[in-house]
Amino acid sequence: MSILSGKRILLVVGGGIAAYKSLDLVRRLRERGATVTPVMTAAAAHFVTPLSVGALSASKVFTDLFDREDEHDVGHIRLARGADAILVAPATADFMARAAAGRADDLATAILLATRAPVLMAPAMNPAMWAHPATRRNLARLEADGVRFVGPNAGEMAEAGEAGAGRMAEPLEIVAAAEVLFDAGHKPLAGRRAVVTSGPTHEPIDPVRYIANRSSGRQGHALAEALAALGAEVTLVSGPVAIADPPGVTVHHVETAREMLAAVEKAMPADIAVFVAAVADWRVTSESGAKIKKDAGGPPTLSLAENPDILSTIGHAPDRPKLVVGFAAETDALLDNARVKLDRKGADAIVANDVSPTAGVMGGTENTVHIVTREGVEDWPKLGKTDVARRLGDWIAARLAQLEAQ
Repeated sequence: MSILSGKRILLVVGGGIAAYKSLDLVRRLRERGATVTPVMTAAAAHFVTPLSVGALSASKVFTDLFDREDEHDVGHIRLARGADAILVAPATADFMARAAAGRADDLATAILLATRAPVLMAPAMNPAMWAHPATRRNLARLEADGVRFVGPNAGEMAEAGEAGAGRMAEPLEIVAAAEVLFDAGHKPLAGRRAVVTSGPTHEPIDPVRYIANRSSGRQGHALAEALAALGAEVTLVSGPVAIADPPGVTVHHVETAREMLAAVEKAMPADIAVFVAAVADWRVTSESGAKIKKDAGGPPTLSLAENPDILSTIGHAPDRPKLVVGFAAETDALLDNARVKLDRKGADAIVANDVSPTAGVMGGTENTVHIVTREGVEDWPKLGKTDVARRLGDWIAARLAQLEAQ
């Protein structure tokens, strides 16, 4: 039985071309036993008719905040309080702006202000509108207020010649994201095995010195915990970090890149592999058995060898996981470098992490990331690493469900 069985879902249909997908979304929700009550904005009626939405939902369609019959008992409050969750699909740029501002000038936004139920939005708009600073601010404001998001995806737009991030998530993706809302005990990744790498690697030069980087491990550890919370059986392979092991996760502590690769291969097979660790690209070819003295004839000459590429090794393996996600920390040409890595390393997605001085110091508590797939780029606002992990966990669960539904 679906977690949606018996749930009362209030579906807000916004005014965009993607509103046609809301018809299939209604069907998918009802297939899983949910009761769907539709609310349509005035603009939505230009794209789909209340008759169609009402027929598929087997429910009255609500449209007007000032409807004399519906509002005799303060109908917008009744609708807000009678829902177990509210879905907004499509969530247009205008709707997000009005919701972020706390407007209540139509039935849909008034319901959002009055509800105590969780809210899930599926944005849909032109890529330029999605990337606009105003939309990014509105997204960050809504997320801070507790609104959850699914999508948008990347691809071709309704406008001729337009492509990029802005397509509304597919109905099954929205359903998967909705399932996460309802029950803290719901585990969309139950029965799945996930491997996550985290932290830096240390490549010894001598007994007291090593090659390393500024990775703190916070992002990888937070993601391992988020995947475990979604029901996955998680193996975390961690380099040297100064933070505690996350609860509910099997942790293998390693030091070098070669040790990390061996631990990852031992943890296979898996359904999901996410490579967050900032692995050192090189190691010294000959580690000194004693501390190198600075008065031993000047600076030492270090001969370097390339470390194994863990993401590429697993991404190109014959028995690779169903979903392989890599992280790419870059200071410049962020998206171009991520796209190159996507193909070269055999990944299904690259989480491009901006570590330039203007974005924030590597090892800090926040991240600015972009999800790069072969369909395009999904831009996320700057978020705390725990929020990035939870959102990425939901994205992974929805993406896996989408892959398996194909």
